[in-house]
Amino acid sequence: MTPKPASSSHDLHTCDAAVSLAFSILGKRWNGMLLSTLGNGPLSFAALKRGVPGISDAMLSDRLTGLAEVKLLTRSVDAGPPVAVTYALTPQGEQLLPLLEQLGQWAANNLERPEAERPGAAHQDTAPAEKN
Repeated sequence: MTPKPASSSHDLHTCDAAVSLAFSILGKRWNGMLLSTLGNGPLSFAALKRGVPGISDAMLSDRLTGLAEVKLLTRSVDAGPPVAVTYALTPQGEQLLPLLEQLGQWAANNLERPEAERPGAAHQDTAPAEKN
């Protein structure tokens, strides 16, 4: 007969559905950086690509589409000429900025950057493949 584990006075804490929903969006690679980059105002696709080094055109397009679908940013097209497309945070996206700033401050205080990302580290051209 297998002994039964002692019962504890508290139940296991399960993840709140709202927290799970938030991280299903914010936990995707690049999303937090894109939202943070848009915190200073509307930007073009090219400006966002410069502001988030390492992101490919395809991934940037995918992430911008996803963030627009959940209403964290808007995509505006000026017919021009020339045609100009800009991306801007919605009020819901702007509400995330203080949280992203706090998260960045927490990371600066509590996490060590990988060796390859430290100032003065030798640059290696072996970036990992992009994933979600």
